[in-house]
Amino acid sequence: MNAHEQERMWSTRYRDAGEDYVFGTAPNRFLAGQAALLSSGATALSVADGEGRNAVWLAEQGLAVTATEISPVALDKARKLAAGRHVEVDFMLADAVSWDYPEAAFDLVVAVFIQFADPAQRERIFAGMQRALKPGGHLILQGYTPQQLEYRTGGPSAAENLYTADMLRTAFAELEILHLQEYEDVLDEGVGHKGRSALVGLVARRPAV
Repeated sequence: MNAHEQERMWSTRYRDAGEDYVFGTAPNRFLAGQAALLSSGATALSVADGEGRNAVWLAEQGLAVTATEISPVALDKARKLAAGRHVEVDFMLADAVSWDYPEAAFDLVVAVFIQFADPAQRERIFAGMQRALKPGGHLILQGYTPQQLEYRTGGPSAAENLYTADMLRTAFAELEILHLQEYEDVLDEGVGHKGRSALVGLVARRPAV
């Protein structure tokens, strides 16, 4: 699916939800569980951030947050969420695949359920995410594993878009893997992610060399 098709699909989904937030307004649980890695004043990038739930939470922790998102409808809702929670986020209309990721610009890079990307697109996004990390910076990623196709409680229907721990270990081989686990949990993230889910979580660090 190209960028125009992605934008149209996601904008339709976010628009059809009306005032509701498709994935809720609370942060992803795996991301929130890494709060000990966050420090006030640090810079963070949230990739394909959707309606703002994760970027806004990061800003509430005192981080200076940039969030990319391809859907202008989602960005409007994200800005409304940020205003209602009295935080500022630099929301950018951008395609996560083709965006020019700045070199060594962020202390933290976050990607939560960005599995709209096929393998070729994913390779470009992952390379950009790693490039954007400062030396010593952390990457936090949450995704679905192939087992999710049996649960059908969220995520893509294309098996090639799903993650395994081994795939992530290879993709981020240049980083220091601090945590990498496939597991199951019951999600309650709006109507978009609801029910028992097959998940993988990654925390990695760019070597401070």
